[in-house]
Amino acid sequence: MQSNEAIAKQKQQLARGAGEFVIGKDLRVIRLGFGAMRITGKGIWGEPSDRAEAIRVLRRAVELGINFIDTADSYGPNVSEEIIAEALHPYPAGLVIATKGGFMRPGPDQWVENGKPEHLRSACEGSLRRLRLERIDLYQLHRIDPKVPAEDQLGTLKDLQAQGKIKHIGLSEVSVSQIQHAQTIVPIVSVQNRYSVTDRGSEDVLDYCEKEKMAFIPWFPLAAGRVSGPDSPVSRVAAQLHASPSQIALAWLLARSPVMLPIPGTSKVTHLEENVAATDLKIAKNAMQELGGLARAS
Repeated sequence: MQSNEAIAKQKQQLARGAGEFVIGKDLRVIRLGFGAMRITGKGIWGEPSDRAEAIRVLRRAVELGINFIDTADSYGPNVSEEIIAEALHPYPAGLVIATKGGFMRPGPDQWVENGKPEHLRSACEGSLRRLRLERIDLYQLHRIDPKVPAEDQLGTLKDLQAQGKIKHIGLSEVSVSQIQHAQTIVPIVSVQNRYSVTDRGSEDVLDYCEKEKMAFIPWFPLAAGRVSGPDSPVSRVAAQLHASPSQIALAWLLARSPVMLPIPGTSKVTHLEENVAATDLKIAKNAMQELGGLARAS
């Protein structure tokens, strides 16, 4: 019979039920991360409405066993990175903080691509300063700016890597051909594309990541509530397993591929704990097949 202390410790490390993935052959992370976009204000702009709760969310995420936090200089801008450092620095051993550069933010809900080398260098330096790091474990090009040669953008990240400011490089919202081209310039260890049980537009990119053993980091993994319609297959499976539709959506992602690394975000501890509890769900094969046809049927 387990002691109360052992049971409490098991609950604290609940995220570990998602299993592990090794990014770039040396960053061992739990396959359920935390996306830190939502710990900012409305329109991903400015301060959150409750900064103290945002700090509690980050600290609770680490308590629950999450050791991969994804952010970007454009979240706020700057606010998300500053709160992460305030909440968690000095960082516990094994915590991987991934950030991104490549956007400018003229206002709430406004995003302008900027892949100019001088901007990317400045963005990286700013992230290092705000996160209080000497090196960023995973730095992702937030978008490939079509106005700037990809060789210039990726070459800048390669230079930053050579300078010891970046350990590994990832991409976001790219096609298979763009990944392949990037790989001719610099090693790529991760791809972050929009993907969920109801949005499988990046299926070919996921398949490529599996083949190349790259981390696939789906953003918008809960599809902003689209998974929870009363007559949807997600809701039916959720009712069978006494879980929420969001938990089923996350459990489906974790079961879909061994390279999948979902990063659901929230500004509330209760929602965080609900998301992490999804790692304990097991979806039967027939239910996986039913959910597998959801995107094609919708």
